[in-house]
Amino acid sequence: MNLRRDVFQAIADPTRRAILLLVASQSMTAGAIAANFDTARPTVSKHLQILTECELLTQEQSGREIHYHFNAKKMKEVADFIEPFRKMWDDRFNKLEAIMKKHK
Repeated sequence: MNLRRDVFQAIADPTRRAILLLVASQSMTAGAIAANFDTARPTVSKHLQILTECELLTQEQSGREIHYHFNAKKMKEVADFIEPFRKMWDDRFNKLEAIMKKHK
């Protein structure tokens, strides 16, 4: 059963965020990724499945191995969604800082 995964649910998990950070710099096999964690390999495989289903990672078959690649285009969609909120909070903090400086 292939459930439609939500990208924000996927990145909510700290292990999956760590996997994304690992794979962002270079493509890696599941075994190489799993070697960085103190969890069972099937657990890492499940995380990889979720990240692949929501398109944050892509897979490339190379002989018997599958290499996982970071999908920067999908992450840009996430960043583009978050950007207006970041700007809003930056503006609010800047206004608060200005008020605090004015009343010193």
